[in-house]
Amino acid sequence: MRAVPAPKVWVTGLTVGAIAAVVVLAVQADKGTKPEAATARPSASATAHPKPTKTAAPAAVPDGSGTGRRIVYSLGQKRVWLVGATDTASRTFAVWPGTVAPDAGTYTVGQRTEGPLTGSDGVRVEHVLYFTVKSGVNVAFSNAVDGSSPPPASGVQTGGIRMGTADGAAVWTFGSAGTKVAVVD
Repeated sequence: MRAVPAPKVWVTGLTVGAIAAVVVLAVQADKGTKPEAATARPSASATAHPKPTKTAAPAAVPDGSGTGRRIVYSLGQKRVWLVGATDTASRTFAVWPGTVAPDAGTYTVGQRTEGPLTGSDGVRVEHVLYFTVKSGVNVAFSNAVDGSSPPPASGVQTGGIRMGTADGAAVWTFGSAGTKVAVVD
């Protein structure tokens, strides 16, 4: 018969094991990634996501985007910032633009549609915040219900600026009707 270790040894062994597991998980979490705008159009995969990168600090709010509480959308960086009244971004994330880009300028959120509804590219979307129309195409922030970001259908004009599901929920909460939207190059 085997000798059973004393309870104190069991507790010490379990504690050491638990600490080791927490350290491993913390190291794995620290190696986590943050999205960054892709330099090329996403692949045709229905589950394409922005290329991950690890950055020391979030991208700075672009110069020339105004002041005060606003949503800032950079055409060149393919990125959105949610900026509070103190001109500090509370969140920034990469987006996938449609085929119709808004002109640089200042707009306001007009209509909001929680959805889900079908976008002009046939994708089910939610958290839609419309802020302008260009060439007869509504331009709006939204996220696909299933979290995907397929490239726009060939030959279809789309004004949807797509984002991940969590980012879409954040924009929905932040962007009430009348919220300023600054589009910069």
